[in-house]
Amino acid sequence: MDEKVYEVISPEALYERTGIQKQIFNTIYQLMAMKEEQPEALSGAESLLMIPDYFHYMLTGVKRQEYTNATTTQLVSPVTKTWDYELIRQLGYPEKLFTELSMPGTVVGTLTKAVQDEVGFNCKVVLPATHDTGSAVMAVPVPENGERKGHETEKTHDTDGGLLYISSGTWSLMGTELSEADCSAESRKANLTNEGGYEYRFRYLKNIMGLWMIQSVKKELAAAGEEYSFAELCRMASHETIKSIVPCNDDVFLAPESMTEAVKAYLRKSGQEVPETAGALAAVIYNSLAQCYKETVEELEAITGRTYQAVNIVGGGSNAEYLNQLTAKATGKTVYAGPGEATAIGNLLAQMIRAGEFQGLTEARAAVYNSFEISTYQ
Repeated sequence: MDEKVYEVISPEALYERTGIQKQIFNTIYQLMAMKEEQPEALSGAESLLMIPDYFHYMLTGVKRQEYTNATTTQLVSPVTKTWDYELIRQLGYPEKLFTELSMPGTVVGTLTKAVQDEVGFNCKVVLPATHDTGSAVMAVPVPENGERKGHETEKTHDTDGGLLYISSGTWSLMGTELSEADCSAESRKANLTNEGGYEYRFRYLKNIMGLWMIQSVKKELAAAGEEYSFAELCRMASHETIKSIVPCNDDVFLAPESMTEAVKAYLRKSGQEVPETAGALAAVIYNSLAQCYKETVEELEAITGRTYQAVNIVGGGSNAEYLNQLTAKATGKTVYAGPGEATAIGNLLAQMIRAGEFQGLTEARAAVYNSFEISTYQ
């Protein structure tokens, strides 16, 4: 379906127009599949709702298309910050499906009567940043004056590219915040993307395979009778000396029949040492992720012209101490890890800002910094 899209607009022109990296699951390609294979369903549709929008509709009966998630469709203009209707028309998608975009903090409505009867109460439903990374990035802990306890010389500013983060989970989303999207050819070649964020801040980031690889290996080990927790795999990996590295973003690691065999096969082919134990296998994956982070930092610094002092790691992967240590060593940056439940916290922040509990995102991030334990690695 990507080739069908490129009959209308080239990949280069599409990136220049939207700033969004190509992911084959982007909505732009899914709609082309419907146009080609289920045209009657596409032409007969009255509304297009992303999954979070659909949940809000089921709660309230109100249809809203939320901005941060909409940008990942590859159909939103980073200049106008709304649907690119000219592009939508060129592709032959029904314009009526694309309505006004709503920002995080917007009140969708109250619960429907059916939901009220089920749960026994009524309440307002407020939009968070419905893209999970959009919410997680809101929860990156930044002290209000930019100074961290014990590290007063290191300033972290949360606007104009001064914030470097990894939202670490199944995927690792590594990037910064920009006030304007970078849709340059250099940015496209680096496979960076400009996803919408809170207050129209752009999440300028790269998608890295992340802990999906270690999750898959853990599952495969368990199936073979070797049960380990993630903490145990980290501990075992930390005692290994194997130096082998795989490119985490290679397609061979996206959905292999066996992640273990995919890693070993790549290492054999590239002439590197092949891990023989669970600990060595975990070490290869963790070291490979740290190398990916290092390369991405270098790309971000080259393109943005900034030098970052620290990396903020949030999400479930922030609990992986060994990976945090490797990241600090590989990047040469101070690593601040936590909180773990960043997406849920970011959701709450959007609601609390709307309710007047915080005056804005800077104050909200400072509250996260003061409320959760943040571990430091150097």
